Amino acid sequence: MAILILGVILFLSLLIIPLGLPGTWVMLAAGVGYSFLVPDSIGMFVLIGTTIVAVVAEVIEFTMSASYTRKYGGSRRAGWGAIIGGMVGAFMGVPVPLIGPIIGAFAGSFIGALGMELSRGTDVGGSTRVAWGALVGRAVAAAMKVAAGCMIAAWLLWAAIF
Repeated sequence: MAILILGVILFLSLLIIPLGLPGTWVMLAAGVGYSFLVPDSIGMFVLIGTTIVAVVAEVIEFTMSASYTRKYGGSRRAGWGAIIGGMVGAFMGVPVPLIGPIIGAFAGSFIGALGMELSRGTDVGGSTRVAWGALVGRAVAAAMKVAAGCMIAAWLLWAAIF
């Protein structure tokens, strides 16, 4: 029964990752709880390993938008605009159920990069290209974080079963 509950929690946690919610951290908390409740199940090595994966996923999520902004010709200022805009947008989108934080994060990254690049004096076409890079980066970051969540869930379930 405990393994079934762990599986459900991991699955639901995976579903909330694209919403901008801390699904990877919920997974880790479930793994720690399971390891305490079921002795000799999930070891310390697995918990440390999954924590490292979660930290790396967080760093990737916050930096990927800026990385793509610069890849598309943007400045450091536009990169920071994409990061800050994505965070503000995700927060502002929270009142809209389910998809609000996702849309907010994407729109915030685009608007943040666009505004900061326009403030540098870049023309509208160039600024829009840079903002598009920020949007692509945000999408890639979300996909990579979901992939990291799948890896965490699989690793925790494997350790719990075997």
